[in-house]
Amino acid sequence: MIIKSASLDVVCGVTSVLPESDMPEIAFAGKSNVGKSSLINSLMNRKSLARTSSQPGKTQTINYYNVNKQIFLVDLPGYGYAKASKSEKEQWGKMVDRYLHSSSALEAVFLLVDIRHAPSENDKMMHQWIVSNGYEPIIIATKLDKIKRSQIPKQTKLIRTGLHLPADTRMIPFSATSRQGREEIWKIMENVIAGEGAYGNHSGQEAGV
Repeated sequence: MIIKSASLDVVCGVTSVLPESDMPEIAFAGKSNVGKSSLINSLMNRKSLARTSSQPGKTQTINYYNVNKQIFLVDLPGYGYAKASKSEKEQWGKMVDRYLHSSSALEAVFLLVDIRHAPSENDKMMHQWIVSNGYEPIIIATKLDKIKRSQIPKQTKLIRTGLHLPADTRMIPFSATSRQGREEIWKIMENVIAGEGAYGNHSGQEAGV
């Protein structure tokens, strides 16, 4: 897909009213420093459009990125930052819960997990949360360039086992450096834009492996 326009259109805080739109939405969830901003910037061919914070865990807004006036990429607040206060963690939880419950335009959820490590307790909680809200998350295994190619099968299996994923759950290893996995992610987004749904026919095989 050719990116003709990409902009940060809406920023929602704890008390903000979530926007209503006739455009489909795809949400991105993941812990702090998992690479959500890098992924979104890569998808949009921009270096710094997606917001980042100088202090991990401090970004507490839901950011809506308008791509080609066809789809919203919705960046959910990063979770799991150890130094975040209890009130900050509760604030994050309320925002994400409200979004998952309230967005009538949400078509798919990407859950980002660091391919180098087994899923954390927060990753497991987020996965269960997404499933409990009626969505089948697509797993994006980030930081692919940080491991050897020979390690990919072992690490993706570690994630599948850690999250207790069904065999047909789609997982896409992704590198913001090499952009491996970008086209697979865009194909899903193009399906959503075309009204064909995010999941379609696929096997549980990892893309690009």
